[in-house]
Amino acid sequence: MPRKFLTCLTLATGLMTSALAFADENHALRGVVELFTAQGCASCPPADAAFEKLVAKGDVVALAYHVDYWNYLGWSDTLSTKENTARQYAYAKSLGRSSVYTPQAVINGREHMNGADLGAINGRIDSLNGGGQGLTIPVSATRRNGELDIDIGGGKGRAEVIIAYFHREQTVHVLKGENSGRQAVYWNSVYDLQTVGMWEGLPMRLTLPASVLKATEKDGFAVLVQTATGNGSPSAIVGATIVTP
Repeated sequence: MPRKFLTCLTLATGLMTSALAFADENHALRGVVELFTAQGCASCPPADAAFEKLVAKGDVVALAYHVDYWNYLGWSDTLSTKENTARQYAYAKSLGRSSVYTPQAVINGREHMNGADLGAINGRIDSLNGGGQGLTIPVSATRRNGELDIDIGGGKGRAEVIIAYFHREQTVHVLKGENSGRQAVYWNSVYDLQTVGMWEGLPMRLTLPASVLKATEKDGFAVLVQTATGNGSPSAIVGATIVTP
């Protein structure tokens, strides 16, 4: 999926004291759960309910991506974007799959499973953490005078720094399709992704001016430090943080 690299930022390396300052904040997060869902998918409401519980608990970075390929059933998902669908197909490539499905939960960019199985999702997060595949790189994001400071600690490897912007809470009345008549509340629905830099294994700070930030006062965003496969598909997420209104 094409992304724009932002040039209007400043970069500093060697910020070890800053990394230590926010390490505890990052390590409080157990992982990243990305749910691919759709308002027109009959099997998605249980997954949306499980996802809401993850959001409420607050110990994971929980992001919902509404896809558009179920819109042909008679209801166009009001939160869906072609970019969300493209991200799911890109994950399919990196996970060795030939197709996509909903509801699908992708854990730390490494594993996928039924998005409605909350017990399995939590168990897999714990398993990945136990195997050293959790959020091992500390990340912090702080708004300051209209700007955004992103601090990332040191480690091994190379990864993109991505901002996922989301609507915090949206109530939708589904009028047609398989979920016709349902009133649903959707949480953390992603509406845009931006790649804002590259992490090369050293502690770093990115400062983004207000002019490039897309989050409104009602919305939130997450920062993902995510590796990529050789063909550019999203892969393991090694660090993340989330900022809500």
